[in-house]
Amino acid sequence: MTGQHLVITAVAIPATPDAGTHPGARVSGVSSGVANGDGRSHLHAYQAIREADELDKWGDLDRCPTFSESLEYWRGSEYEERQLFIAQLGQETIGACSVTLPLRENTYTAGISVDVTAAYRRQGWGSRLLAHAEAVAIERGRTSLDAYCELPAAAVDRAARLLPAKSGAGGLPADDPTVAFAASAGYELEQVERASRLALPLRQGHLESLEAEASIRAGGYVMVGWGDTCPEDLVDAYAALRARMSSDVPIAGLGWEAEVWDAARVRQEEQANIRGGVQTQVAAALHTTSGELVAYTVLNWRPGVPRSIAQQDTLVTSEHRGKRLGLLIKAANLRAAHQRWPAARSVLTWNAVENRHMLAINTLLGFQPAGYEGEWQKRLG
Repeated sequence: MTGQHLVITAVAIPATPDAGTHPGARVSGVSSGVANGDGRSHLHAYQAIREADELDKWGDLDRCPTFSESLEYWRGSEYEERQLFIAQLGQETIGACSVTLPLRENTYTAGISVDVTAAYRRQGWGSRLLAHAEAVAIERGRTSLDAYCELPAAAVDRAARLLPAKSGAGGLPADDPTVAFAASAGYELEQVERASRLALPLRQGHLESLEAEASIRAGGYVMVGWGDTCPEDLVDAYAALRARMSSDVPIAGLGWEAEVWDAARVRQEEQANIRGGVQTQVAAALHTTSGELVAYTVLNWRPGVPRSIAQQDTLVTSEHRGKRLGLLIKAANLRAAHQRWPAARSVLTWNAVENRHMLAINTLLGFQPAGYEGEWQKRLG
C-alpha cells in the first residue's frame, strides 16, 4: 500500500468566498500543487475529514470548526501563518496535515497536525504526512514542534496503562493508536488538559447562590461584560489581560514565550471571529481602586452548532486571586450566554489537570469530565 503515489496538495485558501486560487509547485519530491479553482473544494475535503473524525470519536460536532470558521482560520493573519495540505491517492482524499507558524512570538515553534481517514490508518500514510509537515517547519527554521490530541474520558478511565505527562499531572492511554503514534515519532507528552462539559440550562437559583457566597470575598470589584467587540474605553486594559493569559497559566515544560497584545491585536481577533461566524461573550472584573481589569472569561457560540458553547480563556491575574473572581466572572458570563443563546444545551471547557483551582470552580458550577487533551512537544535541537 505505501508504494502508491501519494499526492500532498497545499490548499490555497481564497481571500473571499468566490475568489480563485493560484497554481502551486512541487515540494520536497512530493507532488504539492494547487490547481486553479481547487482551493475551496480542497477545503471542503478537509472539512469532511474533520467532521467524520469528530462524529466517530464524539458522536457530535460540538468541538469541530464549521466550514466558515475553517475558511477564516486557514487564511492566517499577521500574527500566525497557517499552511494546510490534503493527501490523495488517485481521486481519493485520504488525509490532511497542517503547519502553523507564529510570526511575532515563539518564532522557533511550529504547530503540527496530522489526520488520516479511518480506512487508511495503520498503513504508513500518517508517517508520510507527518514527515511532510515537519519538513515544512524545519525549512522555516523551527526547532520546537507542538501537537495535540483529545480522547474521550471513558477511553482514558478504562486504560490499562497510562503514559504520564511530564508535568506530573495526568496521562493518556499508552496503547491508544494516536498516543502511540506521537510517542514513536519522538513527541513527548508535556501536559494533559481535562475537557469538561456543563449541561444547560442550569437549575434555577444555582448561579445566584454561588454568586451570593462568592461576593462576600470580592469587595472592591465590579463585573463588566460585552458581546463580540470590546468597548473602546476597555480595549487597552483587555489587551493587557490577554498578554497575561499567555504567561500566567500553567504550561508545564512547553516553553512558550509570552505574547504581546495591544488593541490592534484584539480588534484583529474580533474581526476574524465575526468573519468566521463566531459570536463571543466576555465577562470581566474591574478593580474599582485601580480602575484595572483584573480577570476575564470568554464564551464562543456558532449558529452552525447551536446546542454547544465553547469556553475559551479564563484568567484571574495573580495579584487578585483568592477573591472568588474566577467564579463570579464565569457565573456572569453563563447568565449572559443563556439570555443570548437560549438554544445552547452544553458548555465545553478545557483546563490543565494541574490547575486545581480552576477545576474546582468548574466543579462548583456543575462541569463533568468529558475528555482529556494531550499537549505534545518535539525538540529538534
